[in-house]
Amino acid sequence: MPVIRPLRLAAEIGGPPRHDAAHFGAARYVELARLAERGALDFITLQDSFGRPGLDALAVLSRVAPATERIGLVPTVTTTHTEPFHVSSAVATLDWVSRGRAGWLADVSASEAEAALFGRRSAAPAPALWREAGEVAEVSARLWDSWEDDAEIRDTSTGRFVDRDKLHYVDFEGATFTVRGPAIVPRPPQGRPVTVVDATGGHSAETAARHADVVLVGAGRPEEAAAARESLRSRAARHGRDPDTLRVLAALTIDLGGGERPVEPGLESPPRTTTGAGGPQYRGGPVDLAELITDWHGGGAVDGFHLTPAEPRRDLERLVNCTVSLLQHRGLFRTFHPGGTLREHLGLARPANQYTLAEGTS
Repeated sequence: MPVIRPLRLAAEIGGPPRHDAAHFGAARYVELARLAERGALDFITLQDSFGRPGLDALAVLSRVAPATERIGLVPTVTTTHTEPFHVSSAVATLDWVSRGRAGWLADVSASEAEAALFGRRSAAPAPALWREAGEVAEVSARLWDSWEDDAEIRDTSTGRFVDRDKLHYVDFEGATFTVRGPAIVPRPPQGRPVTVVDATGGHSAETAARHADVVLVGAGRPEEAAAARESLRSRAARHGRDPDTLRVLAALTIDLGGGERPVEPGLESPPRTTTGAGGPQYRGGPVDLAELITDWHGGGAVDGFHLTPAEPRRDLERLVNCTVSLLQHRGLFRTFHPGGTLREHLGLARPANQYTLAEGTS
């Protein structure tokens, strides 16, 4: 029998690009974030890329942070064409303004059209971009650790703000950048904000296994999800990581606009997922979605689900008010956030500072 771990649930609150004023206002995102928070979801994501018009996801969730209390906030952050020092500073800032609820979904930019927006370099192959993304994740962790937790003194009598002996140069040299450090933002409340990687495409799987706390996998069937999860856990172990610190979530687009599907003659249960150009999709009612989540998670295929509503307001409302409520009624999902930080929601420990550990072993 598989070991049943706590069910993790997350949702995307973005949608197809639109140009109306409401889509560019903060109220829409605050409303959706509060709805997801009411359902005690672990975190929300907000998609972003250089290839689509819209607001900056990290800035939007920084606005959402003071309007929410518990839910984790995970914007997409593209590591290509951006400075790793700025990436780490921005994510650390989100962790501070949200009081420890930040994460980031690392992504890359592979098109020539997007490269032309910056004019710094040409597009690169996906494997090289994901190696670079891994280096950004590594140097970000070092920068977040470059301040020890008690580095701030704030002594007005002496005018000293920081103990310089507790700041550390990271001296990182990657294939496309170098960073000396230390950071300009104190160590975040979580130590290191949660790193999320979508490993569906294949090229990102190695980066996910080495650096991610949460990995998203697109799978249309539970056996596919289970195989992806086991592969990621094995890769993580080869990198010296404890596989039990990795949370693998099945990524599904959900369309809850219709009703429950009747069972067809000769079938024990109706088909629930299909795989199209946009990846695995579920189309049906919220009760059948609860059954799918129960079956996949109960069978040990995944640690949870990352659900992208086809219609953000409609489908998120039905997800929270029906699917999540049903899972809670069955005792399969919590009814409140037991902790204050995203790491606590996910059952992940606050990482020890690597520089403090190095000093202790020297």
